[in-house]
Amino acid sequence: MKHLFKWILSILGWTISGAAPDEKKYIIIVAPHTSNIDFFLGIAVKFAIGLKANFLAKEILFQPPWGWIFYKLGGYPVKRNKHYNQVDYIVKIINETDRFVLAIAPDGTRSNSGQWKTGFYWIAKLARIPIVMVSFDYAKKNVTFSEPFYPTENTEGDLSVMKTFFKGVKGIKQVS
Repeated sequence: MKHLFKWILSILGWTISGAAPDEKKYIIIVAPHTSNIDFFLGIAVKFAIGLKANFLAKEILFQPPWGWIFYKLGGYPVKRNKHYNQVDYIVKIINETDRFVLAIAPDGTRSNSGQWKTGFYWIAKLARIPIVMVSFDYAKKNVTFSEPFYPTENTEGDLSVMKTFFKGVKGIKQVS
């Protein structure tokens, strides 16, 4: 399966720079997220490099008749309810497992809000795990992995460092 997805990515002209770290637990943030196609690219990369990563998606996607596919691919449904603490839920899962890699789009949506949702950051801090930045640059057809980044006590500074990694990266749709 790994070779099939490597071949598919190469036929489509995509390359992968860097590598997933040899860590038992970490969060991957993927940006920019401008299209549903990002999901399929992410799944192709996951299989091409043999990464056992999980992801979060809106709860409705996990309902019949297709929901089983999202679970099988490593998905966890997100409850978009202000009274439900998703951060604590994910931290609990991470703390109860030996290995857990979670991929999240910090944009939280395909439209450009100009702001990142910071749940991924607080999950990493509370679970004491690193964040790996992964860019999907459609202009260069390149997926780039960063080295693991460990959150500090300077939230604004950390977010600035992470956003700098994605500077100049072009999503499939150019949003303003």
